[in-house]
Amino acid sequence: MRISARNQLRGSVLSITRGPITTLVKIDVGGGQSVSATLTTEASDELELTVGSPVTAVFKASAVMLGIEE
Repeated sequence: MRISARNQLRGSVLSITRGPITTLVKIDVGGGQSVSATLTTEASDELELTVGSPVTAVFKASAVMLGIEE
């Protein structure tokens, strides 16, 4: 995955809390630290996220996006 944002944290999915419109994904980034991302449930489904999935949290301005290797 190549993107222009430089603020990235790699980790794995700790938990997924699905809602009808948004989904909260908690990510273990190592060292006992975690970050959370809120994304649409549709996007979560498209990424096929599961607990343990490797992900990259990408920080741009005030938004957090997730990326997966394909």
